[in-house]
Amino acid sequence: MESLEFKLVEPDTSLSDFVYCFSSLQNLSTQKDVVIIPNGKIDLNFSINDKGDFQVALLGLETEPKYTNHQISSFCAVSFNPIAIEYIFNQSVAEIINSGKILPSNFWDITIEDLKDFEKFCSKISQKISSILPKTIDGRKLNLFKLIFESNGEITIKELSEKISWSQRQINRYFNQQFGLSLKAYCKILRFQASLPHINKGELYPQLNFTDQSHFIKEIKQFSGVSPKELHKNENDRFLQFLVYKQS
Repeated sequence: MESLEFKLVEPDTSLSDFVYCFSSLQNLSTQKDVVIIPNGKIDLNFSINDKGDFQVALLGLETEPKYTNHQISSFCAVSFNPIAIEYIFNQSVAEIINSGKILPSNFWDITIEDLKDFEKFCSKISQKISSILPKTIDGRKLNLFKLIFESNGEITIKELSEKISWSQRQINRYFNQQFGLSLKAYCKILRFQASLPHINKGELYPQLNFTDQSHFIKEIKQFSGVSPKELHKNENDRFLQFLVYKQS
């Protein structure tokens, strides 16, 4: 069995409010029981299946673990911070939470040939995003996500509301209409993600603001489908997001 080939590149600082990272994964179809776990990002995925067909898909936020399509052999992807949906895609992704939608195969003029050169792919996508970003961005929304990310989701909506001068009701409406979930639900995903480096090191007890060990285990199972102990083992590299720790 061929091993997974994973690459990750961070965006230029001019795009970092909107783009989380670029990634490439090869030999995916050779892996069994591969699981994708929620990470609070929205992915634009350019993939090739085992028949050599090219497909483009926009994937909404995930709130539960899911198994990958074994027909996909490789892909290059852009992981976006949620704010990008409004300013880059000019749409909501509320209707595709835990799912996705197929886009035209010529979306952003990316071709199957571009996927053969990851550096070229990243450069081409970056240029495209830079060209369509509006000049004016709502500062409240930029600050909203900045505070959420910096706190790993461990900040109350009351505190957010006070810091960015945006009502709690408006913040929740924004999240539900744009992304299909509440702010509280989104923050739980970020806290789960922030727990992964600790779990990867074998720290199988709460490092963040969980009520107790039982609450910690329950929430890890909710998003990964397994206990912290099994997640730490990550047998056969089945939890794809742990590949980033191997790279570093």
